[in-house]
Amino acid sequence: MRLSIVCAVKRVDRYILRQLLVATVFITVTLTCVVWLTQSLRFVEMIVNRGLSAPLFVYLTLLLLPTFLSVIMPVAVFAATLFTYNKLLIDSELLVLRAGGLGPFALGRPALIMATLVTVICYAITLYFMPASFREFKDLQYTLRNAYPSVLLQEGVFNNISDGLTVYVRERSAGGELHGIIVHDSRNEQQPVTMMAEDGAIVTGERGPRVVMGTGNRQEISEKDGRLSLLYFDRYTFDIGDTDKPGEVRWREPRERFLDELLFPREQESTLFSFQKFRMEAHHRLAGPLLPLAFTLVALALLLHGDFDRRGQTWRILAAVGVVVVIESAMLGFKNIGEKLPATVPMMYLTPLLPVVAASWALASGRRRRRGSLAARAA
Repeated sequence: MRLSIVCAVKRVDRYILRQLLVATVFITVTLTCVVWLTQSLRFVEMIVNRGLSAPLFVYLTLLLLPTFLSVIMPVAVFAATLFTYNKLLIDSELLVLRAGGLGPFALGRPALIMATLVTVICYAITLYFMPASFREFKDLQYTLRNAYPSVLLQEGVFNNISDGLTVYVRERSAGGELHGIIVHDSRNEQQPVTMMAEDGAIVTGERGPRVVMGTGNRQEISEKDGRLSLLYFDRYTFDIGDTDKPGEVRWREPRERFLDELLFPREQESTLFSFQKFRMEAHHRLAGPLLPLAFTLVALALLLHGDFDRRGQTWRILAAVGVVVVIESAMLGFKNIGEKLPATVPMMYLTPLLPVVAASWALASGRRRRRGSLAARAA
């Protein structure tokens, strides 16, 4: 008899868990596609006006997906829990299960399993996949900007390639040839140079990108007497890379760094603001993946605590959404405040843990209350 009860409970868990899994995957994919489309619009211009290839465009946008998933997945499992358990209640399935002796924790066990799985995935994303993908994204963006500036050139606009270097291109052909070129080089403030050419191209040289121009002139004003020096040429080449700092390593943002690089950065406390920003980013990565458990327990506590109303749980659902919004806002708020006040770091962990404790207590008290009512009825 006991074995049959255990098997029945396991079948119920699998039944609810299957629905939760389908709903979580569907919501995650839907929200990810929406966010991915809105964020990828920033790179459409690079395809239309700057000649970026479609595969490279897709690769750039896909590198941002782990950043989105770390925010979307806690919301997805919360929405899936609300949807699934509200549907079970409307179909009277929860009423039957509760009448069969299952308490709030037993009914919520599939959701807790799902939330635990999402928590593990979120830790994998925040501790490895997110910094690795964002680092690759920033490296590729830096390479495109510095090693292939022709990709970033926009027609009919004065493009600032780097500090002191401005390039204007009237037209660019499909093969990468440039027409109507104006280059103003003021990297040497004492001898600014302006060059004009009918056509040309940007190629990669040993010292970085170079501009090869044909049929044009080079203008330079003497600092001593202010006289204009004009040189006509049929072919002229000059470097546009930053040759003053050939071995410079790009400074990495907090989101590009792994956990050990955030907690123990090479810069140490040379810049206090950056140091505290690194620390808060590390604490946010450790505390943020606890949100799926907090959100799920809040949903379960509000839906399963007390008596069921078959006409709907609208107010309980709205209350759960409000609590989740407060928790998410508090997490972001304490992260920003912690960059200036390190004493608020414990609040980063208490924000998701306190709802977990409160919701667990609510579920446990509901179970005790139900046992007391059953004992009273038996008496």
